[in-house]
Amino acid sequence: MITTDFVPGSPCWLDLGAPDVGAAAAFYGAVFGWEYESMGDGEDMEGGMFRKDGKIVAGLGKLTEEGARSAWMIYYSVADADATTQAVERAGGTVRVAPMDLEEWGRMAQYTDPQGGQFAVWQPGRDSGVELVDEPGSLSWTELYTTDATAAREFYGGLFGWRFGDMELPGGGGTYTLITPAGLPDERMHGGLMALSAEDLRLTNGRAYWHPVFAVADCDATVAKVTENGGRVQMGPEDAPGVGRLAVCLDRADADFVVLTPSDD
Repeated sequence: MITTDFVPGSPCWLDLGAPDVGAAAAFYGAVFGWEYESMGDGEDMEGGMFRKDGKIVAGLGKLTEEGARSAWMIYYSVADADATTQAVERAGGTVRVAPMDLEEWGRMAQYTDPQGGQFAVWQPGRDSGVELVDEPGSLSWTELYTTDATAAREFYGGLFGWRFGDMELPGGGGTYTLITPAGLPDERMHGGLMALSAEDLRLTNGRAYWHPVFAVADCDATVAKVTENGGRVQMGPEDAPGVGRLAVCLDRADADFVVLTPSDD
């Protein structure tokens, strides 16, 4: 489970780069009941925060990178963003955004792993991360799809010290690798990774990618809201034994995310 103590290597923040901030704010407000708080004035909103029950659950910003697809960016907590950047480069990753201070709030950097997966880190200052997790309408899991699970384990294990455990999916669906922060028990698993063929990674033309999993009270009802508000469903809803009922969704700009109603087991 994800918690808000944000130990090193645990997911602590996420934000969405959207071509139309207003449309994205309206979509996620309708789907998850999020309230959008703009950081700017007037109609030309460049970005802001999403809140659920008054607590910050995610950020939203204008997609400005030429040729980039709309996507969620997941941030992992680190003690030293500069040292992490050096480690990324040594391990064959690429620095997309060099470490930079966001006033007194913290220090961030963004990267691309050797298989093309984009992710980010956050060195906390006054702000350690989101305020609500593992509750309906908030982040509950992170997931990497990659063409090379072994290489991904080596890269991220060396970078964050993550502990990995493999499980076989039912029906010959392949191997799913569970991720736990270094030194913590299995109860603190925060994500997973899975190898897929390049043909199955059509959203990114074969490159690896991370996406968030949001907890919801009713998967089917949430999926109905996704489609009613201009989104699409890639897979599901379907039941995953021991996990819950889930669906892989796309928002209006094709940013992908998963919704999950956890099982009672």
